[in-house]
Amino acid sequence: MSLVDDILQLKKEKNAVILAHYYQQPEIQEIADYVGDSLGLSQKAAETDADLIVFAGVHFMAETAKILNPSKKVVLPDLNAGCSLADSCPPKAFSEFINAHPHHVVITYINCSAEIKAMSDIVCTSSNALKIVNSIPKEVPIIFAPDKNLGKYIQKEAGRELVLWDGSCIVHEAFSIEKLLSLYKEHPGAKIIAHPESETHILDTATYIGSTAGMINYVKEHPSEKFIVATEAGILHKMQQEVPNAVLIPAPAEEDNTCACSECAFMKLNTLQKLYDCLLHETPQIEVPEEVRKRALLPIERMLALSK
Repeated sequence: MSLVDDILQLKKEKNAVILAHYYQQPEIQEIADYVGDSLGLSQKAAETDADLIVFAGVHFMAETAKILNPSKKVVLPDLNAGCSLADSCPPKAFSEFINAHPHHVVITYINCSAEIKAMSDIVCTSSNALKIVNSIPKEVPIIFAPDKNLGKYIQKEAGRELVLWDGSCIVHEAFSIEKLLSLYKEHPGAKIIAHPESETHILDTATYIGSTAGMINYVKEHPSEKFIVATEAGILHKMQQEVPNAVLIPAPAEEDNTCACSECAFMKLNTLQKLYDCLLHETPQIEVPEEVRKRALLPIERMLALSK
């Protein structure tokens, strides 16, 4: 039997579900029960009846699944699969930040730790951030954290001031505007599509700005065109499956690397072998202290209710 066959057999025996983010390795996406963005993954985690959740993503995603499913085992193939954006918002400093801005509604992007979610009034994803900000009365001040680039974009779209935490994702800040414009000259008919975690000068070039799921849907609406895609390069696998006739070009990164694109080293830590091992041994398990979990659950549930 192949490793894939072994994983499928174990999954069946253990009543497990495999959830994978679009940025995972293609072979992991192929074996997953569901591949999606943060919102879709949260929704699937909330509704699963599996006994074991294998989260092929990064730590904050698996934590979210555990917050929503306290009685289920949640495992992450590699416990070192973290997130530069989540790391940019340490709980102690964020608590002090909130205290310095009293009477503000705290909206946090889902790319943060359970402790940060527990300090929040409502969580959002890039899919629903604008909707959630707009759900707050105009006269009520808002703290938006941890991603300043997403915050700047939502601030502009909503037409209101937000108090922004100074955090960012190294993957989405790695794009080179000079290389992007040079690439566009080589492909003048291409549409640039970008994730809102990217910097403003990248977003200013884009025909479409949206979440990973939103970008895939946009490309599906224009299936025979050419696109320069400014987000983590792992999305190209699922996107190309959805639009086999489209020409997809990853936006270039500042630094030269193996694919001349922007990749998340944390996302790529997960492998098929690690996925098999964590299914077999049901470890490493994700645990969230119950007091933190209960407080973090409320803002996530508010987000899910608004996202129906």
